[in-house]
Amino acid sequence: MRTATALAGAVLAGSSLLGAVGCASPWATEPTAETGGTGSEWAVAWAAAAQWPVAGDDDLGPNWSQQGFADQTLRQVVRVSTGGSQVRIRVSNVYGSSPLRVAGAAVGLPGAADPSRPGLANGGNAQVWPGTMRTLTFAGAPDVAIPAGQELVSDPVPLPTEPLEKLSVTLRFTDPTGPATFHRLGLATSYRAPGDHLADSDGSAYTESTESSYYLAAVEVSDLALPERNTVVAFGDSATDGAGSTSGATSRYPDVLAERLAAAHRPVAVANAGIAGNRLLSDSPCYGQAGRTRFQRDVLSRPGVRTVIIELGGNDLLGGYLDSPEQCFPPDGEVTAQRLIEGYRELARAARDHGIKPVGATIIPLRGLQFPYDQDAAEQVRVDVNEWIRTSGEFDSVIDFDRVMADPAQPGLPRPGYVYDDSLHPNDTGYHAIANSIDLDQL
Repeated sequence: MRTATALAGAVLAGSSLLGAVGCASPWATEPTAETGGTGSEWAVAWAAAAQWPVAGDDDLGPNWSQQGFADQTLRQVVRVSTGGSQVRIRVSNVYGSSPLRVAGAAVGLPGAADPSRPGLANGGNAQVWPGTMRTLTFAGAPDVAIPAGQELVSDPVPLPTEPLEKLSVTLRFTDPTGPATFHRLGLATSYRAPGDHLADSDGSAYTESTESSYYLAAVEVSDLALPERNTVVAFGDSATDGAGSTSGATSRYPDVLAERLAAAHRPVAVANAGIAGNRLLSDSPCYGQAGRTRFQRDVLSRPGVRTVIIELGGNDLLGGYLDSPEQCFPPDGEVTAQRLIEGYRELARAARDHGIKPVGATIIPLRGLQFPYDQDAAEQVRVDVNEWIRTSGEFDSVIDFDRVMADPAQPGLPRPGYVYDDSLHPNDTGYHAIANSIDLDQL
């Protein structure tokens, strides 16, 4: 077994924290050495923003993050937003308390319902199409130990993929992992099997499942045809993560945006870096590090990013105007329009400093939520912030989530046909409407 700190040619990106506004170079990119390739460009074809372990609940169901894995094999099926000729994965232990030993890893195409169409996934099991499995290595080694607080990228393997095709990623764990770095709102099924089933094409051993993802931060593809800047990162909260959309339907707005780009034959990837419940300014024990803290890892450190869509702030308002403090939204003082604006400005300027185009997104209507908070005060801040996003010129362009989602007769409330049962989050129709409102030339 090789340790990650000894791997020449591997990417090790730490979970660096953002310093205070005005500190010298808080956004300096950490030095990296990309794993071998052929001179082609890398795109982040699928992504999930890392969260620290947290228990499941009635809304999102159970997950395995707190218990982790021991002598088990984990298989996760993802849909890539763009295609390429090579594939590599990014494994994250940023919230681990000890080194993560990955005893083996593989990638392949999910099993197909119709043998005459092997490139199509069968839509809901742990099979892998025979002959497509590729063993992944880390600087040539089949296993690796990733230090706590670090990410590691695998060596690339040849595996041609098409835009919107599904991939199956399998990780083998022999030693106990401890609590797992994961992404809570997966909206896709992850499978677990006891023992060693890394090389199985048959998925029958994978008898347990949840709808969260684990350790897998990104799937990246490479091809000579990809432009140098080739990835749009959707950075945000639940309206980016897809709360309210149908599980397994790939109906989040970044999913639909990827479909539009593919239909337009634009070789641009879309990476979803949303976390449901996430705040711009403050950490949450349930919903992860603040957006301004994780921006370095989830946007600036990713390869080939050309554009970032910044959609955050609603949870700052909900938490800031609660009638009583909640465990998941610990108090952080008064959440004013000026505080949010400074947070947005900080992210937009950091993106530009790294050659990334910042696109602002307005905050969706909040008044429909039946929740004990000061709606009038929060609404005034939301209106003021949205007007600043639209008119300040701080962003290269704006996607107006608010105007898409608002009821024309009552702008503080969501449009009834576009909203989920909680009267806050978009439903599938709402997410499609947001994605269809985006001018592809903005990206």
